[in-house]
Amino acid sequence: MNRLYYILILLVFATVTTRAQYNLGVATGNWSGTQSLYLNPAAIADNNERFVIDIFSITGGLENSLGTISKSGGLLDVINKGSTDNLFSYSGNNQFSLLAPYVQAHLPGVMVSIGKKLSLALTTGVRGMNQFNNFDRSLYRTLTDPTYLPDGNLVLTSNKFNYTAHVWSEVGLSCGAVLFQNAQHELKAGITLKYLGGIGYLGLKGNNLDAQYKTNNDSLFVSHSDIEFASNIISTKSAILNGVSNHNIFSEFFGSKDGRGMGADFGLIYEFTPKQKKEEKPVAKGDKVKEKKNTEKNYLFRISAAITDIGSIKYGKDNNSNATVTGNGIISGKDFSANVTNFEDFRTYAKSHGFTADTSHQDTKVYMPTTLHLAADYHAWKRFYVNATFIANLANRQNFGNSYYNQVTVTPRYDCRLFSIGLPVTYGTMSKSMKVGLGARISGFFIGSDDMLAMFAGNQSGFNIYAGGYIPFHRHNKKEKAGKGEDEPEPDSEHGGSSDSSDVSFVPAYKEVNTGVVTALSETGNVVEHNPIHHRRAVHEEMDVEKH
Repeated sequence: MNRLYYILILLVFATVTTRAQYNLGVATGNWSGTQSLYLNPAAIADNNERFVIDIFSITGGLENSLGTISKSGGLLDVINKGSTDNLFSYSGNNQFSLLAPYVQAHLPGVMVSIGKKLSLALTTGVRGMNQFNNFDRSLYRTLTDPTYLPDGNLVLTSNKFNYTAHVWSEVGLSCGAVLFQNAQHELKAGITLKYLGGIGYLGLKGNNLDAQYKTNNDSLFVSHSDIEFASNIISTKSAILNGVSNHNIFSEFFGSKDGRGMGADFGLIYEFTPKQKKEEKPVAKGDKVKEKKNTEKNYLFRISAAITDIGSIKYGKDNNSNATVTGNGIISGKDFSANVTNFEDFRTYAKSHGFTADTSHQDTKVYMPTTLHLAADYHAWKRFYVNATFIANLANRQNFGNSYYNQVTVTPRYDCRLFSIGLPVTYGTMSKSMKVGLGARISGFFIGSDDMLAMFAGNQSGFNIYAGGYIPFHRHNKKEKAGKGEDEPEPDSEHGGSSDSSDVSFVPAYKEVNTGVVTALSETGNVVEHNPIHHRRAVHEEMDVEKH
């Protein structure tokens, strides 16, 4: 388990040097490209871009309720030595959850808008999560820290705990469409279908474990154990244990997979735009009307709901092994940490230390971190917005798989085409603490953090960082194009089939009257003859208008 943990840490930091994972300081904006579709796939419908080319993005971090991040040496030891001994200053919590690390690398992709009401996107990426849920602190330290010795005698009972480390690839096809639209209301829907490729996983589910420590003894005496272990990492020759670095992420993405599955995201968005009062001013005939350039959204508020990461990856029995460990035995932290790195090691260790290990090869599903997203976005003033997002777990944590933890985030932001900056403030239920971040975007390039206080202060339970880039091709409406010298259909106020500028306008006076014929001067100075029976009424009407 330690080596897979180390590999996931490498994936975070190696790719940074070359949503949780949602980049809320940037993704909540109206000019965020494909970043917003990971929160809600409906966001790409009626968006501000005609075309987007994704270059890359990377998100990584950790969150826990085990303790606070050590100020000195902790992260460096994880990176350089694969050791988590100094990562945390442990709290007094007997039961804890830990998501460390989580990482998501978005690879090249594309989004295209087909008119205003339909958009399509193709996205690719690699994700990894290393997660302990409802784990006993002493048991965790025994498994991960070979030097750990408890203070005095200790009796513990642990049940319904779960450990899953998983790395997988994704190819997503998204569609966002406008279902209904009028001057004030707009309803959008979106869906993302994903092909999931399982690269590697290691899972441990515990229904029950009673254990006892004795003073000055590094061994844990276990009774009434009921633990299930599963992994496609059968031996150290498994590809995932060879490392995932910045030069072979693409080979892992395009290479053959031990697991395969399908996933999906669904979302709805409603926008309300109040009626706009237009101030009409008299315009002299023949003058051009200059329209204000504006492609920005003018909604007052927007509400949305989405369910993301539905699905699972099935690892076939030919490349998968399972073991059910029961009975009584002894676990030594030093032996376990040094000798167990894969399924074969685990089975051998369990049998040699008194446990009963029933092994088999069977299909195993590893489930995605299914999540509910509820959000509201308020257009406060000009280009200032306030977003509130609630993220809730929907995954069953007793399955092999990963999950996110509930959180509420409020993000005030300044948002325009060229530049945006957001300040996400989050309360997380895992650590029961507040987090503050900052995200900035210049055109298609962005960097930020949803949880950055660990960089400046102690006693923090997590941190997060993200960066990336894409090339946007913004949407321009016809009025804007006309201002740049491009052709625009001219108005025809009289609905006569020809533009107003080509219609002949008559001066309000007769130039000369001959028998049965009225001769008038047009505004262009040309002399035009008209039958008075047909045109006298129109000429007098124009004379009346001029008098007033």
